[in-house]
Amino acid sequence: MDTIEYYNKYAAKIYEDTAELDLEHLRQKFLKYLEEGDTILDLGCGSGRDSLAFYELGYDVTPLDASEEMCKLAEIHTGIEVLQMAYEDMEFDEVFDGVWGCGAMIHVPEDELEGILKRVIDAMCRNGILFLSFREGDFEGFKGEQYFCEYTEEKLERILKETRRLEIKKLWSSEGQSRNGEERWVNVLARKIS
Repeated sequence: MDTIEYYNKYAAKIYEDTAELDLEHLRQKFLKYLEEGDTILDLGCGSGRDSLAFYELGYDVTPLDASEEMCKLAEIHTGIEVLQMAYEDMEFDEVFDGVWGCGAMIHVPEDELEGILKRVIDAMCRNGILFLSFREGDFEGFKGEQYFCEYTEEKLERILKETRRLEIKKLWSSEGQSRNGEERWVNVLARKIS
């Protein structure tokens, strides 16, 4: 079963487990770089939890998810139209002031990350801000029915620097909540440079 099939099959359970997670502290770190009314792309929006929070604060939010069932639930939850699209199909050109990817790429194999990051960076306006979070570690492969790719701070920093299009503003590890309980996460805020 691929990742999208997994999220389609278990959408209701995933929604229940994630819609109420309190990630305000992470959103505030991201929003320090943005102004009210700025455009935000919410990658892998899942339940729409963060899209709704951004929208209620006055941001112009575009939620995006590849799972049809997650898109349906997010639209109900937020009242915002959700783009059903895989990351590799994105073709935005300098549209978003900010890109929010909270746990959005934890299923992307490392050898595909560079290509997806290119599309994400292309989607960002000049000086746009990017937030990404990944599970911390060095595992890559299947855990149960899902594929996961973990990163250390050092590895993620190297990959982001290799794009030559991002300036890392803050890179840190944290304890985090997830639908599987407590986990360690690597978080990054980076600005697009020309």
